[in-house]
Amino acid sequence: MEVGDVRNVTTGDCSDLYYLDTGMYETNGYGAVYILDDERPAVVDTGIGTNYDLLREGLAEVGIGTADLEVIALTHVHLDHAGGAGFLAADYPNADVYVPALGADHMADPSRLVAGTKNAVGEQWQYYVEPEPVPASRIVDIDDGDVIDLGTHELRVHGAPGHAPHQVVFEDPANDAVFTADAAGIWVPEIEAIRETSPPSNFDLEQCLADIEMLAELDPDVFCYPHFGPRYVGDDADVALEEYATVLEEWVDAVAAKRRELEDDDAVIEYFASASDLTDVWGDEKASEEAKLNTRGVLGYLDHRET
Repeated sequence: MEVGDVRNVTTGDCSDLYYLDTGMYETNGYGAVYILDDERPAVVDTGIGTNYDLLREGLAEVGIGTADLEVIALTHVHLDHAGGAGFLAADYPNADVYVPALGADHMADPSRLVAGTKNAVGEQWQYYVEPEPVPASRIVDIDDGDVIDLGTHELRVHGAPGHAPHQVVFEDPANDAVFTADAAGIWVPEIEAIRETSPPSNFDLEQCLADIEMLAELDPDVFCYPHFGPRYVGDDADVALEEYATVLEEWVDAVAAKRRELEDDDAVIEYFASASDLTDVWGDEKASEEAKLNTRGVLGYLDHRET
């Protein structure tokens, strides 16, 4: 799959569902946006904003015009998921932005979100664009237990605050699928492996493990990962999630052990940046920066746990 490609999701029994490779961070197979073509057409997450033209083209390819889109559903307000929301809202006047209530203010005024993102992602900010504010009248707060009715499909909202307090996942019962946000890790289809995501400043291991248990209770056939793509798990959803729980726990233990060994957080970050096994998949720069981000998140979590 190449950047800009739109594919029909035929995984499991999915219907009316498409996904787009947005070319996030100029990397293939890292950032996906999902499109549901229903009575009320919807986009699940919007990507980083830099990909906006690709998303418009993808919607047009599916047959969704500027007057047709009605729902922009955000799993959380991190800019790699919500950065394009303001651009979409401006060009698709009938679409409301459904956003977890804890993050809604950041969509109306993204200035603090931008500052926090610059601090978190460091040199990766070069791949972002300044997000456009979403008019308050177009924002719909959502929370655990809410349902977004699209027609044949609905998006059931489940809180998943381990990755960030403003994160939810969307369950699509008609497709027996869950849009996982970052609650189920990063799926790397090229090597068929799951990897950790633990960015600063709100990563919480215990809550992430609770989120994994929640996903196991939903027991979907298909995980729709924003990083990256649909994955059929069938009757083995619990196995896939147990694997991710192990990945997270071992990752936190590894960072904690290296901190004890080196006694220098900058050295810990550089160690894991140079030790990534994803260089052949994402390239040197992205693999290194991803490792730095995730290491900083764990170091912050360890500090918080100690206090």
